[in-house]
Amino acid sequence: MGKSAADRHAELRTWLGGVAELAEAVTSPGSVRSLLDLVAKTACRLMGYDFCAVLLPDSRREVLAIQGACGLSPTYIAGVNAQHPVRIGSGHPGEAPSSRAFRTGRAVALSDISAETDYAWGGVADEQGYRSIIAVPLTTSGSCLGTLTCYRAEVHRFSEDEQELLTTLANQAAIAIETARLRERERRTIGELRQLNDSLREQHALLRRTGDIHRQLTEVALRGEGVDGVARALAALLGRPVLFEDPYGSPLAAAGPDGAVPCDRFDGIERIATLRQSITDDPAAGTVEVGAGAAGRPWVTSPVVLDKDVVARMWIPCESTELGPLGRRAIEHAAVVAALEMLRGRTAVEVEWRLRGELLTDLLAQSPAALATIVARAGRLGHDLHRPHAVLVVRADSASEPDQNRRIDAPRQVLSAVHTVASGQSPRPLAARHGDDVVVLWPLDGPAIDGSAQGSAPTRTDVAPGTVAPETVAAADAIRGSVARTAPVTVTVAVSRPCTDLAEYPAAFRTARGMLTLTQLRGGRDRTVELGDLGVHGLLLQLEDPSELLRFADRTLSPILDYDRRRGTRLLHTLRTYLAHELSTTRTAEALFVHPNTVSLRLKRIEDLLDVNVAQPDSLLQLTAALAAADVGGTAHLAQSL
Repeated sequence: MGKSAADRHAELRTWLGGVAELAEAVTSPGSVRSLLDLVAKTACRLMGYDFCAVLLPDSRREVLAIQGACGLSPTYIAGVNAQHPVRIGSGHPGEAPSSRAFRTGRAVALSDISAETDYAWGGVADEQGYRSIIAVPLTTSGSCLGTLTCYRAEVHRFSEDEQELLTTLANQAAIAIETARLRERERRTIGELRQLNDSLREQHALLRRTGDIHRQLTEVALRGEGVDGVARALAALLGRPVLFEDPYGSPLAAAGPDGAVPCDRFDGIERIATLRQSITDDPAAGTVEVGAGAAGRPWVTSPVVLDKDVVARMWIPCESTELGPLGRRAIEHAAVVAALEMLRGRTAVEVEWRLRGELLTDLLAQSPAALATIVARAGRLGHDLHRPHAVLVVRADSASEPDQNRRIDAPRQVLSAVHTVASGQSPRPLAARHGDDVVVLWPLDGPAIDGSAQGSAPTRTDVAPGTVAPETVAAADAIRGSVARTAPVTVTVAVSRPCTDLAEYPAAFRTARGMLTLTQLRGGRDRTVELGDLGVHGLLLQLEDPSELLRFADRTLSPILDYDRRRGTRLLHTLRTYLAHELSTTRTAEALFVHPNTVSLRLKRIEDLLDVNVAQPDSLLQLTAALAAADVGGTAHLAQSL
């Protein structure tokens, strides 16, 4: 019998309700996957099927996979998708109904799969419990999105009306699926736009804060506040203490969030001394964290680079993750401004050093034209040449590695350390580089010299002649200590007697320089040297003309020197060692790493060449004096030539 009007009306309401439910699901916040399950569930409910599935192609359109289902067990779905995938074929025998429906765009039905010899899913069909299957395409706008595949547990013939109804439902479902996909893409796009907008807002805030950092640190540079100002500004920006130190670990500036802090009271400076050993001064290293995982808190450190050299280093007590992008930018910008401030300071210092160097050169050269204005020029630089001064000559000791002093520009670093000592003195000492040495005119205590007219030669009567002022020895020791703390070298300092007249400075300089050369030739290092420390050598150094010394040494020692040159022997060195070891053949042999008989044979050869007896006092005095004259004469000649 045909259906009554009431039944048809009820069926229509059911269908309209199902379609409305699909439409409502499209506008709900649910996922596309939940909509696919709803499509399968609606097909089961409206068409009376036992199981339904929605199959969609993969990105390469090679395989159809079950993406939504109703009534199918998870085991069946997983088995089909993983072990028995529905491959999209090309009309070959055994092609799955879903593949054919997807490929042809028409419904494909099997009323009894057990009668289909080419059906490859019989095993899983038995496990799931279905006998008949129908697949209709999900088509919208001329494009197939996938298939709606339905199953019955019993053998069932799918009529044309049933296929038409299912196709109509599939078309509505396809519209719903496509709309849901569009809405999901829209939601995803809106989410991405929101994230982008948030990111742009954060970037804008970051740029604004970066601009504030740039402005504050640039104002430090414009005001010329130096590294101290950079430390204060950076500490305020980070809200953390900041320490700047030079490449050798000496503090340059320190500050906390509330202002400057004395470097010696900076909390953690001992910890920094330990951490410093674990880093290298690589200009490209950037901001790094050190000390993580070790005892104590970690620190962030960043180099200050100028002309590819690390000229300073920043230390901040925190983990690198605590800084954030703004903190890291503040550190990077502070490093640039600190480098500019150090360059500005270095330029000013170099100009000042050059002027002092020219003044010292003119004083030592004793040019009449320069001497006429030298006192006034010194006064403009803050030095009072009316006072008596001692001449201190400072020289870096030989380094353990070849060319190390040249590589690190030891004279420059020594001069910087000398200025550190001199800057706290009043009256102010004059320090300048002279060749590879640093020369310091250290003012002595006492009243100013009478006759202070511009250009007049100062005189003084209250300094005992021939004595070294104690304060100059203390100054030399302070200079050696300053160099040891701030540079990777040691120095030897020679101290002259007071100069009470402008004309005395050249001789005092030559004598002090000769003292240095003698001391270092004899192996002395890291010492303060006075004339009295050199004995007879000190007396001989004070001779104005070394030529007679050189002639005496040449007359006495030339036979040995000629023999050594011809034979490649070391008789002169043996003689020096023999005299230095108090005429002991055994100790001389130990020092030279030879047998005592070898020393005796060499001494016999020396006696034959010089026609002397080294055991006689007169001969020993003559040889000792000749060696001293050779040392002092050669040193004095070298000092004068320089």
